[in-house]
Amino acid sequence: LLEKMGDVSLKEAALIVGVVAACYWNSLFCGFVFDDVSAILDNKDLHPTTPLKNLFQNDFWGTPMSEERSHKSYRPLTVLTFRLNYLFSELNAVSYHFLNLVFHVVVCIVFLKVCKLFLDNRSSIVACLLFAVHPIHTEAVTGVVGRAELLSSIFFLAAFLSYTKSKGPDNTIVWTPIAVTVFLVAVATLCKEQGITVVGICCVYEVFIAQGYTLPALLDTAVQILRGKGSIPFSMLQTLLKLIVLMFSTLLLVVVRVQVIQSQLPVFTRFDNPAAVSPSPARQLTFNYLLPVNAWLLLNPSELCCDWTMGTIPLVESLLDVRNVATLTFFCFLGSLMVFSLRYPGDSSKTVLMALCLIVLPFIPASNLFFPVGFVVAERVLYVPSMGFCILVAHGWKKLSNKSVLRKISWVCLAAVLFTHALKTLHRNWDWESEYTLFMSALKVNKNNAKLWNNVGHALENEKNFERALQFFIQATQVQPDDIGAHMNVGRTYKNLNKTKEAEESYMIAKSLMPQIIPGKKYAARVAPNHLNVYINLANLIRANESRLEEADQLYRQAISMRPDFKQAYISRGELLLKMNKPLKAKEAYLRALELDRTNADLWYNLAIVYIELKDPTEALKNFNRALELNPMHKLALFNSALLMQESGDARLRPEAKQRLLHYVKEEPQDSNGYFNLGMLAMDDKKDMEAEAWMKKAIRLQPNFRSALFNLALLYSQTGKELMALPVLEDLLRYYPDHTKGLILKGDILMNQKKDIVGAKKCFEKILQLDPNNVQGKHNLCVVYFEEKDLIKAEKCLVETLALAPHEEYIQRHLNIVRSKIASLGTMEQSSLPSDGTAATEAKKKSFQNLKEAKSEKAATQSTVDNKEHSKNKKATEKSSVDKETPKKSTKEIKDIEKKRVAALKRLEEIERILNGE
Repeated sequence: LLEKMGDVSLKEAALIVGVVAACYWNSLFCGFVFDDVSAILDNKDLHPTTPLKNLFQNDFWGTPMSEERSHKSYRPLTVLTFRLNYLFSELNAVSYHFLNLVFHVVVCIVFLKVCKLFLDNRSSIVACLLFAVHPIHTEAVTGVVGRAELLSSIFFLAAFLSYTKSKGPDNTIVWTPIAVTVFLVAVATLCKEQGITVVGICCVYEVFIAQGYTLPALLDTAVQILRGKGSIPFSMLQTLLKLIVLMFSTLLLVVVRVQVIQSQLPVFTRFDNPAAVSPSPARQLTFNYLLPVNAWLLLNPSELCCDWTMGTIPLVESLLDVRNVATLTFFCFLGSLMVFSLRYPGDSSKTVLMALCLIVLPFIPASNLFFPVGFVVAERVLYVPSMGFCILVAHGWKKLSNKSVLRKISWVCLAAVLFTHALKTLHRNWDWESEYTLFMSALKVNKNNAKLWNNVGHALENEKNFERALQFFIQATQVQPDDIGAHMNVGRTYKNLNKTKEAEESYMIAKSLMPQIIPGKKYAARVAPNHLNVYINLANLIRANESRLEEADQLYRQAISMRPDFKQAYISRGELLLKMNKPLKAKEAYLRALELDRTNADLWYNLAIVYIELKDPTEALKNFNRALELNPMHKLALFNSALLMQESGDARLRPEAKQRLLHYVKEEPQDSNGYFNLGMLAMDDKKDMEAEAWMKKAIRLQPNFRSALFNLALLYSQTGKELMALPVLEDLLRYYPDHTKGLILKGDILMNQKKDIVGAKKCFEKILQLDPNNVQGKHNLCVVYFEEKDLIKAEKCLVETLALAPHEEYIQRHLNIVRSKIASLGTMEQSSLPSDGTAATEAKKKSFQNLKEAKSEKAATQSTVDNKEHSKNKKATEKSSVDKETPKKSTKEIKDIEKKRVAALKRLEEIERILNGE
């Protein structure tokens, strides 16, 4: 490539760099907008964790080519450059825009080299400068996805330059440049499909430029040969051989490309390209009218629009439509140029011919004339055709400037065109700053495109400005009343505004616009697959009502019946079936979804949740691990698999559980649950200081964290820091006055450490107000009565407690002690209870056991994340132990903990003293 740019001087290259930088410097301040979101932000193929082979199996947007929803745009080398951007700067938009700017400079320099083949040096620079500043290129240069055009153009032009070297001395064939050309054509095609059209340009160049034939000369030769009056000239045979090699290579590339798309054309709807589904003659008239529309954009790029779909250009439905005059004029002008270039010899006709080839041949794939595409007009596809346009303009300018009368005027006009185009480009770049600015600029040009109203609504929705977004979505439904997506957007926005009734009405309108199910007929061929989300969104809305779960399930099944490979329907249905307490059916739904996509980490995660519901933690952990193999940073899988390991009681799993929680808090540093569960793991490992630090961090993030507050207080009480536990318990009971175990722990500390019998009594009485049958609270209140030396009341209290728990031996022992004491005192005197070491010891152990059981409090919550309705995304069922205080311990572990926490028994010394009559 550098060799082919050798004829471009450093001054010329510096001029091009300066002009491009002056026109596009502000593009560096733009973000990711429009198609960039799907191609960059939502494309997992950019991530280093995605295998490189996926780039060659998926389309430009990261969708597997085998899937019907794929756009079949196969551009792996372009995606590879995005991946390199991501490797160095992740999602920093500046680096992506800067690389686009660099690529545009390279295209301009290579284009200058091509111009010099057909124009003089001055005209070549004019053509190159016009190409560099033309406003039509802002979509290709400032829009990051336009890189496909830039990269393809570099190799497109390089392939052509290589082919121009294939003619040796005495008209011999030099095969090396031809081989290089074929290689570069393949590379250009892997950047964008239109790269293959350079073969046609090479063929025209070979016949009419390299060999110098004109169309009349070719016809005369052909007639002579057919009449048997002459043989095929050797030079023509050599030309045919070169053309055959080129065409064979092209055919091979086409076969490979067809195999890649698996012989399927992408599915587009009438909203993307209304003319494509229109009857004759509207289809043909409209498609032909689009040609002068594109030509006008090159001539007068004053009103540019990022989206020309839907109702932007009304259909030409009649021969009497005045717009047919523009079509006729365009074809007359094009035809006259073709006749001139093919009929007459000379440099001028050759220049015009090559300019026409650059305009027409690269545009054919986007012309709709041979197969439908997913747009009406797209400014970025004019990137290569504009090269031919610039050559034509420069050639015409040269003709004018050579005439002395028009020389000054031609220079003034040229300067004016370059200056105004540069200003327009600079101004146009700012439109790409954000999605809101881009789509609002488009609405100034065209208000009949519902998609633009929808996209402005999406931009406002992303900013959480739902009220304004709703206005634009409603306007979209008025511009295009049968736009299913617009009604879905209205429904989703009403849902975000908590207007459930209005949301359901909008979804029902969208659903009514869907085609009826036709048995045996392929659904996706009749409507865009993403419109099926109306069933998902409606079902997600109504399943919030417990009485309508079956109705929601019916909607999911209807979506599946329309499209059996609709993965999202299986995922959402699985979530619903879990909610309906049908884990086996949920398992079937997820397994069916996994048949469609075994690389989806969310699906393996959801299946793990099902196994938890089925009480099969081993299988659940296997599926969590599978999810993490596919996505090591799957946050929910990290968190919940760590909890599962923790709850298993297997000490061997604790180090891995800790590592997963550490990864989780790194990804979610503001989630207090991660720190809390790290604290619980530290408590299990007897690392009290570490546990205290994690618990405090969780409480700093969430001051009302119920379980963290209680377990921190319990940790203090079990490590001889009871007085430090009291302020923590005060915070806990301020947020949760009815926390029974917190009241028990507080009462115990008040009675045994603070000697605050009144305060302890209030705690235990509060417990009995909340739960009159709470044995632990009742028994502790009996101890308070005994300490108040009210033996009669203590006896009555213990009798009532024993009735609540007749099998608790320690209560019977304490009752016997109290009754024995009453009997020994008679009615006149009260003294100490007789010593009963066995009873005292039992009371001490049982009281501690009851207190320790407070730690086993557990509450798991399961929540379902709804689908994000305006995009094609995948969400998982969340199952998080938000309020989990600790897993239950085995008998052996309990004994170990008791030995370790002997200091906690000091709280019971006062009770023991009383019971032993000291």
